[in-house]
Amino acid sequence: MYRERVIQMIKISKQNWIVATVALGLCAVPMAAHHSFAAEYDSKKPVTLSGTVTKVEWTNPHARFYIDVKDASGAMANWELELGSPNGLMRLGWTRNSLKPGDSVSIEGYVAKDGSKLANARSVTLGDGRKIFAGSSEENAK
Repeated sequence: MYRERVIQMIKISKQNWIVATVALGLCAVPMAAHHSFAAEYDSKKPVTLSGTVTKVEWTNPHARFYIDVKDASGAMANWELELGSPNGLMRLGWTRNSLKPGDSVSIEGYVAKDGSKLANARSVTLGDGRKIFAGSSEENAK
């Protein structure tokens, strides 16, 4: 009886170890997907863009929106702009309807290090002239 009890305890301990390991592994997946500002954006390369909103994604960990911008040659380019988290944006006064496709906006932010049409928005100036902080993760953003 004592031997059977020890064997049962070992099985339970092994099961608990497996469950704990899997749970910790699953918790690490979202953390690995998140990035620091410095890993993706260049704070020494500010950018100002003006264009028309084409799409808004109100998702975690960062809300995003896309704008069509004309370059110097007149060609249209679609830029992706990263904002803060939806929760952080709501604390700053944003709503899901703050930006809508078709809105004219101007943004100040920082370009991606990889040279793609991606930027971290620091502030967004709406068509009515209101300037809103975009919840940038850049340390000196104000």
